[in-house]
Amino acid sequence: MAIPQLSSAQLEAAREAATQARRARAELKEQVKTGQISFGDALTKAFDDDSLSRIKVVDLLRSMPRVGVTRAAEIMEKLNIAPNRRIRGLGRHQVVRLNEMFG
Repeated sequence: MAIPQLSSAQLEAAREAATQARRARAELKEQVKTGQISFGDALTKAFDDDSLSRIKVVDLLRSMPRVGVTRAAEIMEKLNIAPNRRIRGLGRHQVVRLNEMFG
């Protein structure tokens, strides 16, 4: 399968869309970090938005106060969540357990 050739306008639009998605993900993590939004609310918000659902679970956990690399890895292992799992890939039981832990 050949890679389609995009016009410069299409490339610019794709770059802008990617930039907006990165900004939205960074903003959600910042809101969790500052306590403006709870972890459970962040999960709910991420499930409803396609670009936010691409945040890695470990990155969202690390944005929580007092959760660093080690604690996030322990939580992921305890809840049987793969280290590279994204929010959209979480099962309903994993979501429930995350909400119980941070609810």
